[in-house]
Amino acid sequence: MAAQAFQRLQAYLDSQVLGQHTLTHNILIALLADGHLLVEGPPGLAKTRAVNALANGLEGDFHRVQFTPDLLPADLTGTDIYRPETGQFVFQKGPLFHNLVLADEINRAPAKVQSALLEAMAERQITVGNTTYPLPELFLVMATQNPIEQEGTYPLPEAQLDRFLMHLNIDYPGAQTELEILRLTRNEALGNDSTSPVPISQADIFAARKALLEIHLADSLETYLVQLIMATREPLQYDDQLARWIEFGASPRATIALDKCARANAWLQGRDFVGPDDIQAVFHNVLRHRVLLSYEAEAEGITTDQVLDRILQLVAVP
Repeated sequence: MAAQAFQRLQAYLDSQVLGQHTLTHNILIALLADGHLLVEGPPGLAKTRAVNALANGLEGDFHRVQFTPDLLPADLTGTDIYRPETGQFVFQKGPLFHNLVLADEINRAPAKVQSALLEAMAERQITVGNTTYPLPELFLVMATQNPIEQEGTYPLPEAQLDRFLMHLNIDYPGAQTELEILRLTRNEALGNDSTSPVPISQADIFAARKALLEIHLADSLETYLVQLIMATREPLQYDDQLARWIEFGASPRATIALDKCARANAWLQGRDFVGPDDIQAVFHNVLRHRVLLSYEAEAEGITTDQVLDRILQLVAVP
């Protein structure tokens, strides 16, 4: 039943966010794997709409935060407010106390604001003064970056990027999809769009997360998964060229993320076992922000995706 509910949710997301199946599918993977997403793409590609549509399909609330250079950590976490009538300080919760949070243009806020968000993502709690407040059990952050404009931005350090489960790159839709987008928005403006999914309960989401752990992963595939990660740390064992390209490899957090995402991908396909295709399907999104390229690779115009392609070619599939 839970799998069917997620299939219906996938169909609903695809009907609301046209031409971005990769985005909608990986949002569900992040939801199942209990992780956070970093999405990079030009403006106007329905990133906010995607999270809004997800909120409509779940029993949970949604909040969007526009990151700006003058944003303060308290604008995210909340702060103690003095009440003159009682003479006491009362904690006023910030936007992080929602189930789904869209951090729009996260690289436009200074480092201390980014750190406040990433700490909340990692610890699932925030501390104000001497008091620690737990965040909701269902807590998903989707942060966006605009690759076009870099003026007035604060790039996320590599160590903080590692907090994200996946890093997605999305691009413009094709001409036919663009026509469908026009018609969809026109129908919505006329009030003709009556699509509304049956929300998935949070209990079903937590049950689905437990079901992922019961999916069969063969020992040989588990070894294959680890070898893919080790190829980023010890590239010289596989290829001299690969060793020239990689400065730093992925952490154990990447191994855990790759396992979770591969299981989620298999579960969403209706299977009770993980295959090599599931690992390869999520490999780039899990590793894209975790492998640091050398200066030599950047000088040659080599991208991280090209390095990851090379790793998939070199590591033998069981």
